[in-house]
Amino acid sequence: MHPSTANGGAVPRKAGSRMRLRDVLGTGTLGFWARRTRTALSSVGIAIGIAAMVSVLGIAASSDAQLQADLDALGPDLLELSPSDSLTGDEVELPPASAAMIERIGPVRSAAAVSGVEATVRRSEFIPAGQTGGISVLAADGDVRGVLGITVADGKWLDAGTERLPNVLLGAVAAERLAVRSTAEAPQVYLSGVYFTVIGIADPVPLAPSIDRSAIIGEPIAEQLFGFERSPSRVFVRTGSHVPDDPELLDDVREIMAATVRPQAPAEVGVSRPSDLIAAREYTEAAFTGLLLGLGGVALLVGGVGIANVMVISVLERRAEIGLRRALGATRHHIAQQFLVESSLLAVLGGTGGVLIGSAITVFYARSQQWVTSVPTTALAGGIAAALAIGALAGIYPAIRASRTDPAQAVHPTV
Repeated sequence: MHPSTANGGAVPRKAGSRMRLRDVLGTGTLGFWARRTRTALSSVGIAIGIAAMVSVLGIAASSDAQLQADLDALGPDLLELSPSDSLTGDEVELPPASAAMIERIGPVRSAAAVSGVEATVRRSEFIPAGQTGGISVLAADGDVRGVLGITVADGKWLDAGTERLPNVLLGAVAAERLAVRSTAEAPQVYLSGVYFTVIGIADPVPLAPSIDRSAIIGEPIAEQLFGFERSPSRVFVRTGSHVPDDPELLDDVREIMAATVRPQAPAEVGVSRPSDLIAAREYTEAAFTGLLLGLGGVALLVGGVGIANVMVISVLERRAEIGLRRALGATRHHIAQQFLVESSLLAVLGGTGGVLIGSAITVFYARSQQWVTSVPTTALAGGIAAALAIGALAGIYPAIRASRTDPAQAVHPTV
């Protein structure tokens, strides 16, 4: 008598079979090699979703990195004063000596003013008078360049000699709209009946977009030709380096500036910090980033549904394989594990492709905009993790269905 039947005839239990990780991965990739075209097409949906999410996060991070670089270069200590609306509806004018008055405030390091000139800018006299391209004419004092940290892309800045002659310096946007790309051949633009020679083209000034859209001339020539009288439209102020670190002190300085320039009605003077406006724009762009991430998530979900559909079809097509494996000793757990791993690997394949595509899109776009390129490592790792999670969820139902396949029916030739 067999020892195991000596006491009551109990039949020995078969030791549970186990699969090593290498075997699990090996069986999970069987469908890859047998159906390569289907594998590639199934991964496309996941790749599109991951690429969309990675590129959106990467572009947003690059934009933020460039913003921080601009603020670090230009400084958060710049304030801008401008006339506001009066209570009576009359036009508010700042005193001609506004910049000098503000420089007397202790924490103020330097100040400079620009004033509007009653003149229009056209490429030539043959251009219709109304087609000015939204370009304004400004007369600037000599300190504007230093206060704003303006650099010249081509040519030179106005100095004590050139500002007395019909010379003009164009902002970056103004030069583009007037189709002036170089000062090498001394190009000219037409300012209300007089041709001015372009002696310089400024680089973009992110904290002072009004400069970008302006043609800047000297005050002496503006007085001579256009009857200019100084009435600052903008006053740019640099405070001490310690002020930005103390928000309360900065607010006090703002209030003092308005009262200093127009003590009888300080509310009629607007004081702003341009860096705050840029930060507000960044918050607005963040809302669009969230929307685009949502669209990327939808694409990722669609890709997951596609994988689930492909895996269900794969289970139906491979019933004979499943039945044969069950007949050879594979358990339901092994079958479920095989299809779950296959769907997960399929999603990871698409996710890897999506991360590479999204990173490439980010680099290309950032370089085209001349931004600092920044691709968050969390976006890369998160993309792969999201793909893996979607693949695992998409494979649960097909894996369960495959594990419940009856071996006898699966290998039956009529089924």
